[in-house]
Amino acid sequence: MIPIEQMERLVKTHLNGHRLTHSYGVAQEAARLAKRYGEDPQKAYYAGLCHDICKMMSEEEQLQWIKRSAIMQDDAFFHQPPIWHGYAAASFLKEKVGETDEDILNAVRYHTTGRAGMSLLEKIIFTADLTEEGRDYPDVNTVRTLADVSLDQAVLYILRYQLGRLLGGSWPICRDCVEAYNWFLALETENPKRRS
Repeated sequence: MIPIEQMERLVKTHLNGHRLTHSYGVAQEAARLAKRYGEDPQKAYYAGLCHDICKMMSEEEQLQWIKRSAIMQDDAFFHQPPIWHGYAAASFLKEKVGETDEDILNAVRYHTTGRAGMSLLEKIIFTADLTEEGRDYPDVNTVRTLADVSLDQAVLYILRYQLGRLLGGSWPICRDCVEAYNWFLALETENPKRRS
């Protein structure tokens, strides 16, 4: 993990306006959730700060970064450009920044889709992305309330919300998102009062 100040300078060269404000909002919310749930707040802030570093790149650039990683994607993934930036960012951070912390890389990679078996940091970044102060969508207050009760419940709620939007728009659903939903649903079924 490079120093926060250095990452802030790098992020500012790749993002501006609303996207930069959002990244700082995610970083702050991630640090808050990290303190609440026992994760390293500095690591969470760092991952939140850089989660969208490739968001303003062209789709072609994002695809180039995705192809540099050895991670195999399904066809549905390639029909959803809005989710590419996280996967591209993980490759970018690994290659350009020298990031070696797999937990940070996974938190950035899966912040739009989730995945089965998410770590605490991954759940924090996934949730912070949709609960930071600047977010304004119909269910945001529900998600914020859930985030302070259980990250697992918040993630499952977000996944249901996202899947509903995708199904309503007749979008394909990538494997990572489906597997994340099934995994968190199984957790809820096994122990509906689980807190994490």
